Amino acid sequence: MSSRRSARSGRGATGAPPAEHTPAGQDMTIVLTQPSAGGPALLGPAAADAPHIHPTAIIESGVTIGPRTAIGDGVHVRGPSVIGRECIIGEKTHIADGVRVADGVRIDSHVHICSGVTIESSVMIAAGVIFTNERYPRAADYPGEATPSTPTPEALKTVVRIGAAIGAGALIGPGIDIGPWAMIGMGAVVTRDVVPHALMIGAPARVAGWVCVCGTPLGGAAVASPTMCKRCGRRYRVVYGPRGRVLSPLEHDP
Repeated sequence: MSSRRSARSGRGATGAPPAEHTPAGQDMTIVLTQPSAGGPALLGPAAADAPHIHPTAIIESGVTIGPRTAIGDGVHVRGPSVIGRECIIGEKTHIADGVRVADGVRIDSHVHICSGVTIESSVMIAAGVIFTNERYPRAADYPGEATPSTPTPEALKTVVRIGAAIGAGALIGPGIDIGPWAMIGMGAVVTRDVVPHALMIGAPARVAGWVCVCGTPLGGAAVASPTMCKRCGRRYRVVYGPRGRVLSPLEHDP
């Protein structure tokens, strides 16, 4: 290890980063108490379950990373934030402070996740997706004073629910709730909440159809009820609620 890398990561003579972790054989979640420039999170027998952090990644203090999570080249994770177990964070992705990522999430390269975003388990986010959190952003307020880099009190929260998929280059507006197992088409501009299982395309994004938990299209926006997935056999019915027409899985289906 070069002296330059050692100085940048704040490591000791052993090469281990300053992290709190449990003994081998237990949950290998780590909590960084000082910034790290990547590299193996743990040494010895625990390394098999430890998060793998690329040497060029920048992980700030206060970040929690679950076991068997892989963080790629040039990723920047600000603290405090949480990344769950068995996640993949693609190269050059930026994760801001206050972000929470659950287990089994796949995030491709060059994704920007701003403060206030929560991503539930088994979500897929393709390359180049951008999240936003303010409707009326300014670099300076009325008197001309620069605004802080941290989110203002007016910043909105966004939630991506379990199993949702967001296509490459999509833009997610502030304060959006993306429902479970929804699918956002590549390049879509999402400006309002997305109902479960909806397939959203366009700018602004609109419901163009419905998708099964397995990802198979179930038909157009006016799909009949009940309907069955030709791939996995799951069955769905159409219900009507406050947000209009929604596809709902039938009980006791796989």
